[in-house]
Amino acid sequence: PILCASEKMGIRIVDVRHEVNAVFAADAVARLSGKIGVAAVTAGPGLTNTVTAIKNAQMAESPILLIGGAAATLLKGRGALQDIDQLSLFKSICKHCVTIRYVREIPDKLRKAIQIAQSGTPGPVFVEFPIDSLYPYHLVQRELGAKNEAAKSLGQKVVNFYLSNYLATLFAGAFDKHDYEPLKPNIPYPDRDQVTKAAELLSQAKKPVFIIGSQATLPPVASKELQEALEKLNVPCFLGGMARGLLGKSSSIQFRHCRKEALKEADVVVLLGTVCDFRLGYGRVLSRKSKIISVNRSKDQMLKNSDIYWKPSLTANCDPAS
Repeated sequence: PILCASEKMGIRIVDVRHEVNAVFAADAVARLSGKIGVAAVTAGPGLTNTVTAIKNAQMAESPILLIGGAAATLLKGRGALQDIDQLSLFKSICKHCVTIRYVREIPDKLRKAIQIAQSGTPGPVFVEFPIDSLYPYHLVQRELGAKNEAAKSLGQKVVNFYLSNYLATLFAGAFDKHDYEPLKPNIPYPDRDQVTKAAELLSQAKKPVFIIGSQATLPPVASKELQEALEKLNVPCFLGGMARGLLGKSSSIQFRHCRKEALKEADVVVLLGTVCDFRLGYGRVLSRKSKIISVNRSKDQMLKNSDIYWKPSLTANCDPAS
Protein backbone atom coordinates (compact mmCIF):
# COMPACT_ATOMS: atom_id res chain seq x y z
CA PRO A 1 0.00 0.00 0.00
CA ILE A 2 2.85 2.47 0.74
CA LEU A 3 4.47 1.91 -2.66
CA CYS A 4 1.15 2.04 -4.55
CA ALA A 5 0.07 5.27 -2.83
CA SER A 6 3.50 6.85 -3.37
CA GLU A 7 3.38 6.05 -7.07
CA LYS A 8 -0.14 7.45 -7.28
CA MET A 9 1.01 10.70 -5.67
CA GLY A 10 4.02 11.03 -7.99
CA ILE A 11 6.66 10.07 -5.42
CA ARG A 12 9.46 8.28 -7.25
CA ILE A 13 9.97 4.64 -6.26
CA VAL A 14 13.41 3.08 -6.79
CA ASP A 15 13.00 -0.69 -6.53
CA VAL A 16 15.92 -2.98 -5.69
CA ARG A 17 16.53 -6.74 -5.54
CA HIS A 18 17.39 -6.90 -1.85
CA GLU A 19 16.28 -4.90 1.18
CA VAL A 20 19.83 -4.14 2.32
CA ASN A 21 20.41 -2.32 -0.99
CA ALA A 22 17.31 -0.17 -0.40
CA VAL A 23 18.90 1.19 2.78
CA PHE A 24 22.38 1.55 1.22
CA ALA A 25 20.71 3.58 -1.56
CA ALA A 26 18.80 5.71 0.98
CA ASP A 27 22.09 6.28 2.82
CA ALA A 28 23.70 7.49 -0.42
CA VAL A 29 20.77 9.87 -1.04
CA ALA A 30 21.12 11.29 2.49
CA ARG A 31 24.89 11.81 2.18
CA LEU A 32 24.75 13.43 -1.26
CA SER A 33 21.65 15.59 -0.79
CA GLY A 34 21.95 16.65 2.86
CA LYS A 35 18.32 15.58 3.28
CA ILE A 36 16.79 12.42 4.73
CA GLY A 37 16.98 9.11 2.85
CA VAL A 38 13.90 6.86 2.94
CA ALA A 39 13.62 3.08 2.56
CA ALA A 40 10.44 0.99 2.76
CA VAL A 41 10.69 -2.77 3.33
CA THR A 42 8.39 -5.65 4.18
CA ALA A 43 8.06 -7.17 7.65
CA GLY A 44 10.13 -9.93 9.27
CA PRO A 45 13.01 -11.11 7.05
CA GLY A 46 12.61 -8.06 4.82
CA LEU A 47 13.35 -5.86 7.79
CA THR A 48 16.09 -8.00 9.32
CA ASN A 49 17.87 -7.98 5.93
CA THR A 50 18.51 -4.24 6.44
CA VAL A 51 20.50 -4.58 9.70
CA THR A 52 23.96 -4.22 8.11
CA ALA A 53 23.01 -1.11 6.14
CA ILE A 54 21.22 0.48 9.11
CA LYS A 55 24.27 -0.09 11.33
CA ASN A 56 26.42 1.42 8.56
CA ALA A 57 24.13 4.49 8.48
CA GLN A 58 24.37 4.79 12.26
CA MET A 59 28.19 4.73 12.13
CA ALA A 60 28.24 7.17 9.18
CA GLU A 61 25.73 9.47 10.95
CA SER A 62 23.33 9.44 7.98
CA PRO A 63 19.71 10.49 8.53
CA ILE A 64 17.60 7.54 7.32
CA LEU A 65 13.87 6.88 7.69
CA LEU A 66 13.30 3.12 7.61
CA ILE A 67 9.65 2.18 7.08
CA GLY A 68 8.84 -1.46 7.81
CA GLY A 69 5.71 -3.56 7.70
CA ALA A 70 4.55 -5.66 10.67
CA ALA A 71 1.89 -8.16 11.69
CA ALA A 72 -1.49 -6.65 12.59
CA THR A 73 -1.46 -5.16 16.10
CA LEU A 74 -4.25 -7.48 17.20
CA LEU A 75 -2.30 -10.55 16.02
CA LYS A 76 1.11 -9.73 17.51
CA GLY A 77 2.43 -12.56 19.66
CA ARG A 78 -0.17 -14.98 18.26
CA GLY A 79 1.97 -16.62 15.59
CA ALA A 80 1.02 -14.40 12.66
CA LEU A 81 3.07 -14.38 9.45
CA GLN A 82 6.45 -12.62 9.95
CA ASP A 83 5.56 -11.76 13.55
CA ILE A 84 8.75 -10.90 15.46
CA ASP A 85 9.66 -8.19 18.00
CA GLN A 86 11.08 -5.80 15.43
CA LEU A 87 11.37 -2.77 17.72
CA SER A 88 13.66 -4.62 20.14
CA LEU A 89 15.89 -5.70 17.23
CA PHE A 90 16.38 -2.14 15.98
CA LYS A 91 16.53 -0.14 19.22
CA SER A 92 20.30 -0.52 19.55
CA ILE A 93 21.06 0.69 16.00
CA CYS A 94 18.39 3.39 15.53
CA LYS A 95 17.99 6.75 17.22
CA HIS A 96 14.24 6.26 17.47
CA CYS A 97 11.89 3.28 17.02
CA VAL A 98 8.11 3.58 17.05
CA THR A 99 5.07 1.60 15.93
CA ILE A 100 1.83 2.95 14.46
CA ARG A 101 -1.09 2.01 16.73
CA TYR A 102 -3.83 4.10 15.07
CA VAL A 103 -4.13 5.40 11.51
CA ARG A 104 -4.50 8.99 12.75
CA GLU A 105 -0.99 8.82 14.28
CA ILE A 106 0.79 8.30 10.95
CA PRO A 107 1.51 11.97 10.01
CA ASP A 108 2.67 13.06 13.49
CA LYS A 109 4.82 9.99 14.14
CA LEU A 110 6.48 10.28 10.73
CA ARG A 111 7.15 14.01 11.19
CA LYS A 112 8.65 13.39 14.63
CA ALA A 113 10.79 10.48 13.39
CA ILE A 114 12.14 12.57 10.48
CA GLN A 115 12.97 15.42 12.87
CA ILE A 116 14.84 13.07 15.24
CA ALA A 117 16.79 11.49 12.34
CA GLN A 118 18.12 14.92 11.30
CA SER A 119 18.61 16.43 14.77
CA GLY A 120 21.76 16.47 16.89
CA THR A 121 23.97 13.67 15.60
CA PRO A 122 22.00 12.41 12.56
CA GLY A 123 21.18 8.73 12.24
CA PRO A 124 18.57 6.14 11.26
CA VAL A 125 15.05 5.94 12.68
CA PHE A 126 12.54 3.11 12.31
CA VAL A 127 8.76 3.43 11.97
CA GLU A 128 6.81 0.17 12.06
CA PHE A 129 3.51 -0.04 10.17
CA PRO A 130 1.29 -2.95 11.30
CA ILE A 131 -0.53 -4.23 8.24
CA ASP A 132 -3.97 -3.24 9.59
CA SER A 133 -2.88 0.43 9.65
CA LEU A 134 -2.26 0.36 5.89
CA TYR A 135 -5.31 -1.26 4.29
CA PRO A 136 -8.90 0.05 3.88
CA TYR A 137 -11.44 -0.38 6.70
CA HIS A 138 -13.59 -3.03 5.00
CA LEU A 139 -10.59 -5.15 4.03
CA VAL A 140 -9.20 -5.04 7.59
CA GLN A 141 -12.67 -5.85 8.94
CA ARG A 142 -12.91 -8.92 6.71
CA GLU A 143 -9.38 -10.14 7.53
CA LEU A 144 -9.97 -9.83 11.27
CA GLY A 145 -13.19 -11.82 10.97
CA ALA A 146 -15.45 -9.07 12.33
CA LYS A 147 -19.07 -9.76 11.30
CA ASN A 148 -21.92 -7.29 10.92
CA GLU A 149 -24.73 -9.82 11.30
CA ALA A 150 -26.25 -10.47 14.71
CA ALA A 151 -24.32 -13.01 16.78
CA LYS A 152 -26.17 -16.13 18.01
CA SER A 153 -24.09 -16.88 21.11
CA LEU A 154 -22.86 -14.68 23.97
CA GLY A 155 -19.26 -15.57 23.14
CA GLN A 156 -19.68 -14.43 19.53
CA LYS A 157 -21.35 -11.20 20.72
CA VAL A 158 -18.36 -10.46 22.93
CA VAL A 159 -15.90 -11.19 20.09
CA ASN A 160 -17.89 -9.03 17.65
CA PHE A 161 -18.06 -6.18 20.16
CA TYR A 162 -14.31 -6.36 20.81
CA LEU A 163 -13.40 -6.46 17.10
CA SER A 164 -15.82 -3.65 16.21
CA ASN A 165 -14.45 -1.49 19.00
CA TYR A 166 -10.88 -2.25 17.90
CA LEU A 167 -11.65 -1.28 14.29
CA ALA A 168 -13.46 1.90 15.32
CA THR A 169 -10.49 2.95 17.49
CA LEU A 170 -7.94 2.01 14.79
CA PHE A 171 -9.61 4.22 12.16
CA ALA A 172 -11.03 6.97 14.43
CA GLY A 173 -9.93 10.42 13.23
CA ALA A 174 -7.98 8.85 10.37
CA PHE A 175 -9.16 11.40 7.83
CA ASP A 176 -9.21 14.50 10.02
CA LYS A 177 -7.04 17.44 8.97
CA HIS A 178 -3.37 17.00 9.91
CA ASP A 179 -0.32 19.22 9.82
CA TYR A 180 2.09 17.89 7.20
CA GLU A 181 4.71 20.62 7.49
CA PRO A 182 8.15 19.20 8.37
CA LEU A 183 9.42 19.80 11.90
CA LYS A 184 12.65 21.77 12.08
CA PRO A 185 15.65 19.64 13.12
CA ASN A 186 17.33 20.55 16.42
CA ILE A 187 20.92 21.45 15.55
CA PRO A 188 23.37 22.25 18.38
CA TYR A 189 25.26 25.50 17.76
CA PRO A 190 28.46 26.68 19.50
CA ASP A 191 28.17 29.39 22.14
CA ARG A 192 30.16 32.64 22.05
CA ASP A 193 32.58 31.58 24.82
CA GLN A 194 33.58 28.41 22.95
CA VAL A 195 34.21 30.36 19.74
CA THR A 196 36.27 32.99 21.61
CA LYS A 197 38.42 30.37 23.37
CA ALA A 198 39.00 28.47 20.12
CA ALA A 199 39.94 31.73 18.34
CA GLU A 200 42.45 32.56 21.11
CA LEU A 201 44.11 29.15 20.87
CA LEU A 202 44.32 29.38 17.07
CA SER A 203 45.62 32.97 17.04
CA GLN A 204 48.52 31.94 19.31
CA ALA A 205 49.34 28.80 17.30
CA LYS A 206 52.51 28.52 15.19
CA LYS A 207 51.75 25.09 13.70
CA PRO A 208 47.97 24.48 13.74
CA VAL A 209 46.33 21.52 12.00
CA PHE A 210 42.67 20.82 11.16
CA ILE A 211 41.41 17.25 10.85
CA ILE A 212 38.00 17.32 9.21
CA GLY A 213 35.49 14.44 9.19
CA SER A 214 32.12 13.66 7.61
CA GLN A 215 30.12 15.58 10.20
CA ALA A 216 31.54 18.89 8.97
CA THR A 217 29.67 18.44 5.67
CA LEU A 218 26.21 18.22 7.29
CA PRO A 219 23.55 20.94 6.93
CA PRO A 220 22.84 23.72 7.78
CA VAL A 221 26.24 25.07 6.59
CA ALA A 222 26.78 24.59 2.87
CA SER A 223 30.04 22.84 1.94
CA LYS A 224 31.00 25.86 -0.22
CA GLU A 225 30.73 28.16 2.82
CA LEU A 226 32.87 25.81 4.90
CA GLN A 227 35.46 25.60 2.13
CA GLU A 228 35.67 29.41 1.94
CA ALA A 229 35.99 29.71 5.73
CA LEU A 230 38.84 27.18 5.82
CA GLU A 231 40.67 28.92 2.99
CA LYS A 232 40.41 32.26 4.84
CA LEU A 233 41.91 30.67 7.97
CA ASN A 234 44.69 29.20 5.78
CA VAL A 235 45.42 26.32 8.19
CA PRO A 236 46.75 22.95 6.93
CA CYS A 237 43.84 20.49 6.62
CA PHE A 238 43.56 16.70 6.53
CA LEU A 239 40.23 15.44 5.19
CA GLY A 240 38.41 12.18 5.90
CA GLY A 241 35.09 10.45 5.27
CA MET A 242 32.53 12.51 3.34
CA ALA A 243 34.77 15.59 3.66
CA ARG A 244 37.42 14.13 1.33
CA GLY A 245 36.51 16.27 -1.69
CA LEU A 246 35.73 19.40 0.33
CA LEU A 247 38.70 21.54 -0.76
CA GLY A 248 39.14 20.36 -4.35
CA LYS A 249 42.12 18.53 -5.81
CA SER A 250 44.35 21.61 -6.23
CA SER A 251 43.88 23.17 -2.78
CA SER A 252 46.99 24.74 -1.22
CA ILE A 253 45.83 23.93 2.33
CA GLN A 254 44.94 20.26 1.86
CA PHE A 255 47.65 17.78 2.85
CA ARG A 256 47.90 14.01 2.38
CA HIS A 257 50.12 11.08 3.43
CA CYS A 258 51.90 13.03 6.19
CA ARG A 259 49.26 13.32 8.87
CA LYS A 260 51.23 11.39 11.52
CA GLU A 261 54.27 13.63 11.05
CA ALA A 262 52.15 16.80 11.08
CA LEU A 263 50.41 15.78 14.32
CA LYS A 264 53.76 15.16 16.03
CA GLU A 265 54.78 18.79 15.42
CA ALA A 266 51.38 20.56 15.69
CA ASP A 267 50.90 22.93 18.63
CA VAL A 268 47.09 23.17 18.10
CA VAL A 269 44.96 20.39 16.58
CA VAL A 270 41.31 21.02 15.75
CA LEU A 271 39.16 17.88 15.38
CA LEU A 272 36.13 18.95 13.33
CA GLY A 273 33.71 16.04 13.47
CA THR A 274 36.69 13.68 13.67
CA VAL A 275 36.71 10.84 16.19
CA CYS A 276 39.74 9.43 18.01
CA ASP A 277 38.97 5.83 17.08
CA PHE A 278 41.18 3.31 15.23
CA ARG A 279 41.73 5.80 12.41
CA LEU A 280 43.67 8.08 14.76
CA GLY A 281 45.21 5.23 16.74
CA TYR A 282 42.60 5.82 19.49
CA GLY A 283 44.31 9.19 20.08
CA ARG A 284 47.87 7.87 20.28
CA VAL A 285 48.94 9.84 17.19
CA LEU A 286 48.13 13.12 18.96
CA SER A 287 51.09 14.74 20.70
CA ARG A 288 50.93 15.34 24.45
CA LYS A 289 52.33 18.82 23.76
CA SER A 290 49.47 19.78 21.41
CA LYS A 291 46.45 21.77 22.52
CA ILE A 292 43.45 19.91 21.14
CA ILE A 293 40.07 21.40 20.26
CA SER A 294 37.41 18.72 19.75
CA VAL A 295 34.16 19.74 18.04
CA ASN A 296 31.41 17.17 17.54
CA ARG A 297 27.63 16.92 17.63
CA SER A 298 27.94 13.77 19.74
CA LYS A 299 29.36 14.18 23.25
CA ASP A 300 30.47 10.53 23.33
CA GLN A 301 32.30 10.76 19.99
CA MET A 302 33.79 14.14 20.93
CA LEU A 303 35.54 12.58 23.96
CA LYS A 304 36.17 9.05 22.67
CA ASN A 305 39.30 7.54 24.29
CA SER A 306 40.16 10.92 25.91
CA ASP A 307 40.67 9.17 29.23
CA ILE A 308 43.41 6.92 27.79
CA TYR A 309 45.72 8.47 25.18
CA TRP A 310 44.77 12.13 24.79
CA LYS A 311 43.12 15.06 26.57
CA PRO A 312 41.23 17.99 24.99
CA SER A 313 42.07 21.59 25.85
CA LEU A 314 38.64 22.70 24.63
CA THR A 315 35.48 20.81 23.70
CA ALA A 316 32.44 22.05 21.83
CA ASN A 317 29.41 19.76 21.64
CA CYS A 318 27.94 21.40 18.53
CA ASP A 319 27.83 21.44 14.74
CA PRO A 320 31.48 21.52 13.53
CA ALA A 321 30.86 23.50 10.33
CA SER A 322 28.99 26.20 12.27
